[in-house]
Amino acid sequence: MRILVTGHLGYIGTVLVPMLQQQGHDVVGLDADLFRGCTFGPEFAPVKTIRKDVRDVELDDVRGFDAVCHLAALSNDPLGNLNAELTYDINFRASLKLAELSKQAGVRRYIFSSSCSNYGAGGDDLLDESAAFNPVTPYGESKVLTETHVATLASDSFSPVFLRNATAYGVSPRLRFDLVVNNLVAWAMCTGKIMLKSDGTPWRPLVHVEDICRGFIAALQAPREVVHNQAFNIGRSDQNLRIREVAEIVGETVPNCTVEFAAGASPDKRNYRVSCDKAARHLPGFTPQWDVRRGAKQLYETYKRIGVTLEEFEGPRFQRIGRINNMIEAGTLDASLRFRTYEPAMIA
Repeated sequence: MRILVTGHLGYIGTVLVPMLQQQGHDVVGLDADLFRGCTFGPEFAPVKTIRKDVRDVELDDVRGFDAVCHLAALSNDPLGNLNAELTYDINFRASLKLAELSKQAGVRRYIFSSSCSNYGAGGDDLLDESAAFNPVTPYGESKVLTETHVATLASDSFSPVFLRNATAYGVSPRLRFDLVVNNLVAWAMCTGKIMLKSDGTPWRPLVHVEDICRGFIAALQAPREVVHNQAFNIGRSDQNLRIREVAEIVGETVPNCTVEFAAGASPDKRNYRVSCDKAARHLPGFTPQWDVRRGAKQLYETYKRIGVTLEEFEGPRFQRIGRINNMIEAGTLDASLRFRTYEPAMIA
């Protein structure tokens, strides 16, 4: 299968591409590469790349592909809050345009990297894919808008699929320290303290980045009738944990650390639990292999091996909002998050 992966140079994409290649797929990436120079550990193997902002995609960019895996987005709530209109422009309008162009070009399957943030302030009930949307941030709202509008494009020849990923964690060549498990393990290792910014009561569904990629692979390989215009929560139903529980697991993984609450810690309005039973039942071959305890151990051992320092952890290199602000201040990016100087469109 010939597959276009947008956002292939990001946290999920740099894990997904080699997994797709191992399955024998012909993969091309499309990415503006906002986070160049932010590789964690050894450089990853190059892949044929269309160096382009997702907002600028044209019909020729999507011709000849069997499927599109669409990851490219402003990837978390702080980035989304930087400029809400930019979030809607990149995460929603560009995603819809990409879907429309994909359909026009004859792409048969369009897999959208959505989010359990769609459920937002979901409370303590276990939510399945039929639950009402209740996003509380521009990031969550942009994912809801994309799902809602792209779903209307479904036809006999075009199958959108919506993967609502739980909160990601785990090692990636484009690591993020602004994800809760990754963050807490780094705090614990670098400072001996697990610093909670909320009161620890909110629920989060959690999923390893490799298991997100297994979701994409399963959605690509599944029969059309199983996935056509369907949404799937991606993760494991038994991996809904309170943030306090995550902290306890990290505390049992990283030696000689203690749990502390940040000054003014209060409940986080993002609070939701999700059922991932639909994906387990209906996505052939989708078998998540990680839990938070094993993931925390992977992170700790990797951080030790590479030698993560407090300066690096707190700096902008692996914090998405910090990196973006740094590049704007340096004049590398303009206010619309476009590079002031650009590279050729295609890189072998």
